[in-house]
Amino acid sequence: MSAKIKLLPDHVANQIAAGEVVQRPASVVKELIENAVDAKATEIKLLIKEAGKTLIQVIDNGEGMSVTDARLCFDRHATSKIKNAEDLFDLHTKGFRGEALASIAAIAHVELKTKQATEELGTHIVIEGSKFVSQDVIVVPTGTSFAVKNLFFNIPARRNFLKSETVEFKHIIDEFHRVALAHPEISFSLYHNGEEYFNLPNSNYRQRIVNIFSGKTNEKLVPISESTDIVSMHGFVSKPEYAKKNKSEQFLFVNDRYIKSGYLHHSIMNAYEGLLKEGNQPAYFLFFDVPKHTIDINIHPTKTEIKFDDEQSIYAILRASVKHSLGQFNVSPILDFERDSNLDTPYGYKDKAIDVPLIEFDSNFNPFKSDETIQSVTKPSSNSSYIRKDTSEKWESMYLGLNDEFNSQVSSYESEDEVATSLFDAEEVETVSQKKYQLQKKYIVSPIKSGLLIIDQRKAHQRILYEQFLTNITILKGTSQQLLFPLSIVMSIQELDLIKELKEPLEYIGFVFDKFTKETVIFSGIPSNIQESKVPSLLDDLISDIQVDFTTDSFSQNDIIAKSMANSLAIKSGTYLTDIELDNMVNSLFACKDPNISPFHKPTFITLTVDDLEKRFSL
Repeated sequence: MSAKIKLLPDHVANQIAAGEVVQRPASVVKELIENAVDAKATEIKLLIKEAGKTLIQVIDNGEGMSVTDARLCFDRHATSKIKNAEDLFDLHTKGFRGEALASIAAIAHVELKTKQATEELGTHIVIEGSKFVSQDVIVVPTGTSFAVKNLFFNIPARRNFLKSETVEFKHIIDEFHRVALAHPEISFSLYHNGEEYFNLPNSNYRQRIVNIFSGKTNEKLVPISESTDIVSMHGFVSKPEYAKKNKSEQFLFVNDRYIKSGYLHHSIMNAYEGLLKEGNQPAYFLFFDVPKHTIDINIHPTKTEIKFDDEQSIYAILRASVKHSLGQFNVSPILDFERDSNLDTPYGYKDKAIDVPLIEFDSNFNPFKSDETIQSVTKPSSNSSYIRKDTSEKWESMYLGLNDEFNSQVSSYESEDEVATSLFDAEEVETVSQKKYQLQKKYIVSPIKSGLLIIDQRKAHQRILYEQFLTNITILKGTSQQLLFPLSIVMSIQELDLIKELKEPLEYIGFVFDKFTKETVIFSGIPSNIQESKVPSLLDDLISDIQVDFTTDSFSQNDIIAKSMANSLAIKSGTYLTDIELDNMVNSLFACKDPNISPFHKPTFITLTVDDLEKRFSL
């Protein structure tokens, strides 16, 4: 009987391995940038075309490769990072498996140009689908240039399952951030379709964070620093008031390697207990240095999961450090009922020198002198700088003549009322509608024929605003109010890209865009039903919601915009409403197409019938 098991050819094995190593263009970006970091580069340039589907090129000024290494690096499990199994527990580099370049070369057209500093000429290699096409000598600067073209050209199914250009480029930016944040000593640049997105000079950690996430990030950051025998950590967490709905600004690094850890994230959230709104997430950028033999990185193909020897201790140290920093910088409230916050010394004034206050007084003042003497003192003298103002003028003179004017206005109003009431007969005036009441500043109670109607005012307002915004986007453009002074809002590059994509539906709602700069968006007009002070927080919530439920479908996108803005602008529970506002709320709700539920599929009202009440009292 013939043998059934056969050894697969190398190019087939590489394609299978590529399924785990290369999941999307961002996976290629991660592997190539990490190789450039391992090569001790000080400048790394990333060039992208069509979100990596057409071109991914990484150029660095690192050590470069010899002719032999340049050819050998595309073989499976060929690596310069480790030599034996013991090295897995003493890793000093990003990569160590030797699978990435072989997997990339199996599913793309790869062009390699490299040269070492000691060589005069470099090496140029072209590979297409694991097949060597050419190898030449070339004149290039010291370093390495990897160009990956036509990704998944020989696996059409994988190429067809790639998301839109916007989604894939977002993943590329995420991988770029993770490496750039871990290595502020290296300068990075990113270009997409010829446009510069990032140009990050070498700097410190704080400046690198600010350069990536815009200048407004600087005021959010609270520094953290702790050193123990188990772990040393440093970095930044955000102030609670800047928390967002998504986790886009949460980064953990262990020995300069980005990781994901739900356990450590839980520790940080515990430190913020009682400081965050429900559903909000703080930003954090934390860097851990632990002994290399106490962690295991070889767990997941993407190397983003790490096993610690002593997780419980690291959990406790991290939680205590975050709590200490939030308290040290007066971010976390102090529970002291006898403490007067007005007597606190601001943090920036703790080392400031104390000056003796200057007090001005009248040296001639004597409370025991007679009135005549006091009046004489009030006259200017050479020995006194205090002058008492003359208050002899009577205040009643300010109100002379007001009574006559008021009486004339009242008589004119009475005459107008007589004319107005004469236009209607008493029989023609309709009866006033049932009065509505507000319960606990949260519910609207209105008597109806069958019993009671109880409306949740926030959910009702969400439904009203949702249908209004959706109508503005799809059918009838909303009205705008022009601003006396343009409104400028600072944003990160990713946030600006999202706003640019949402520009058309936002314009239909009533926003008037003036211009975009590198870090700001400027509005010359806003919707007439939105206060200017609420626009920054409104856009922050919108960006967070779009990032959580990102979609390229236009209807779904419009639906998310309408829901987000309705949720942000709807009145909060605890808001007092006047009788006119109560009437308007009820009438507007039942004018909606679907008044029964909110945009988030929660009931907006319930009815309590007379039968229900009778059953309650009959128990």
